Amino acid sequence: MSVATLERSGSSSLPRPPPDSEAGALRALPRPIPNSYWATPFLVACEFPYCPLTPAQLARRCAAQKLDALLDAGVRTFVDLTEPHELFSYAPHLAAACAQLGIDPCDVEYHNFPIRDRALPTSPAFVCKIMAVLRDTEKRGRVAAVHCRGGIGRTGLVIGCWLVESGRARDGTDALRMIAEEWKGVEKCKRYPYSPETGPQFEWVRTWTDVTTTAPA
Repeated sequence: MSVATLERSGSSSLPRPPPDSEAGALRALPRPIPNSYWATPFLVACEFPYCPLTPAQLARRCAAQKLDALLDAGVRTFVDLTEPHELFSYAPHLAAACAQLGIDPCDVEYHNFPIRDRALPTSPAFVCKIMAVLRDTEKRGRVAAVHCRGGIGRTGLVIGCWLVESGRARDGTDALRMIAEEWKGVEKCKRYPYSPETGPQFEWVRTWTDVTTTAPA
């Protein structure tokens, strides 16, 4: 299993797919977990996928890990936006989860790009590093999962930027519209009706094209 943070450069655009046909195909895909949605055929957005189980739960096998469902759905690259010690890390348990599902742990990658909860990334350059991982993942035909704690704020911000970066959205406003449409099918949308979560996070996505154009090298 590869556990690392890739920092790649480059801004080559991926071919833009027909947005309407892709959106229809995505809605036909089963969601790996209730609080998740397919942002692209290669990218699922979701909440934190791991919770430690008690010995009694393990013995009764009464609780399944969301991590298992994501792996079973084909996810092989995990992009974790939570801060260290914010939650129980699942990175040390990935190999065991893969083994139980008959997946080669060497095929699974884990990347951690910590962003404070309900806050913004430290810089546009920091987000560009995440974009590089998603670009590399898609070019290799791999499926990635991006998540924070609840899959709402930090996740929505990164997904919005990627929709612009990959050419699927015309601009940040269009990306927010696309997220809003997919968010309607997420289980927690009645409790949390918007993604991203905060005004500054919405504004970050809305202006992402301008930010990437003007950001210093």
